[in-house]
Amino acid sequence: MSNMYQWADYYDLTQRGVAGDVEFYLEQAKLAQGPVLDLACGTGRIALPLAQAGVDVTGLDLSVEMLAKAKQKASELGLADSLRLLQGDMRSFDLGQTFSLIMIPFRSFLHLLYINEQMKALSCIRRHLAPGGKLVMNVFVPKIQHFHEESEKLSLRGTYRLDDGDEVAMWDYTRYDHFQQLSEVTRTYERSDASGLVKERVTGRFTLRYIFPAELHHLLRLNGLKVTQRFGNFAKGPFDASSNELIIVAEAL
Repeated sequence: MSNMYQWADYYDLTQRGVAGDVEFYLEQAKLAQGPVLDLACGTGRIALPLAQAGVDVTGLDLSVEMLAKAKQKASELGLADSLRLLQGDMRSFDLGQTFSLIMIPFRSFLHLLYINEQMKALSCIRRHLAPGGKLVMNVFVPKIQHFHEESEKLSLRGTYRLDDGDEVAMWDYTRYDHFQQLSEVTRTYERSDASGLVKERVTGRFTLRYIFPAELHHLLRLNGLKVTQRFGNFAKGPFDASSNELIIVAEAL
């Protein structure tokens, strides 16, 4: 699993998801008309808007630091009593209840680096789905051209302005292991003052296992789940060769 969560202080500033994802997951949660489980909930970027809308939502995350941020934000929004946040592992959780919707937003399924980990997670999810319940998740679509452009190069992912006038730059250096389908990322945050002087530099590493669409379909079916809808973006556009994102809705077989 990733060790990127040591950067919880910078997460909300730099990780804003994929365009339209909050609205999409909120719509799915309302349609579910029952309890919702947000796996790898992080600092609550998706779970908090759901709770604000009156959804019965439970968030589960491996990182204590990320959950602490989520709990702080929930308290500030007056949601401390209406949002359940639990420390746990999506590969081996037992919450003693079932859910009308289980979601894995923002490509978090890709932090599972081995097929047996993916199988364990999907098995847990299947056991926690209520009759008629759905799994909704999204992953990026692997493309050879993107791999070639990014491989072993330092890329500036974005710059972000803080309230005190400081600026944070986020850099990634990516190395691929195509045999194992691994993307190994060294991420650096540089915080500079208004004059451009670097005040802080935080570096860490995380690894993702990219997954191909057909492969994901097979994994789901092996664990008693079938894809009933798929989209190429969060505006519900069709999934086709031009899509950079795969959003799937799956139900129990």
